Amino acid sequence: MMSDDPEQQSVYHPGDYSFPRNSYEVFEICLGAILTQNTTFTSVVKALNNLKTLNALSLEGIKALDETVLREAIRPAGYFNQKAKYILTFLTFFEALNGEVPTRKDLLDVHGVGEETADSILLYAYAQPEFVVDAYSKRILFALGFIEEKTKYKEVKALMQEALNSFFSREERVKVYQEYHALLVAHAKLYYSKKPYGNGCMIKEIVDV
Repeated sequence: MMSDDPEQQSVYHPGDYSFPRNSYEVFEICLGAILTQNTTFTSVVKALNNLKTLNALSLEGIKALDETVLREAIRPAGYFNQKAKYILTFLTFFEALNGEVPTRKDLLDVHGVGEETADSILLYAYAQPEFVVDAYSKRILFALGFIEEKTKYKEVKALMQEALNSFFSREERVKVYQEYHALLVAHAKLYYSKKPYGNGCMIKEIVDV
């Protein structure tokens, strides 16, 4: 679902499940997941472009950077001092994996990796069936009456996975989870990025809310 061109990564690519194709792309997706915390992906793209210019879109590239240079490169993504520390901590974790797929528990034990970041890493970098819940997803589900405004992450995730798992086999779930998450984000950008949320949303006309 993700393009290898950072300028295009904010665009929905239906049916493209070819990424990641190598360990460098696995790392880049993990890096993007950390940078995406509490910001827009447009801002993340700017940070990724800065790192690309520095030849630092890899574990080795970032290790070669001075931390001050790293902080300045990722400044567009916000919280750059904090995120720089998260990235450097993650480097050690990623290197120790030695190509193995991390568990969700192990990821959550990494400083700076929360539930959404862990699930994003597992689903998109490691093709594991973990549905990603973000602010866009919660806005849509709340507007449609499926959840309460303050429903916890794990409850929203369980709701989505239970609903999808009843229709799709385990072998299909990674692609289905990626597709549904991408569709929710694409739809939310059109109808749920500005208040009043859901204005013009055609799904609200179908669902009795």
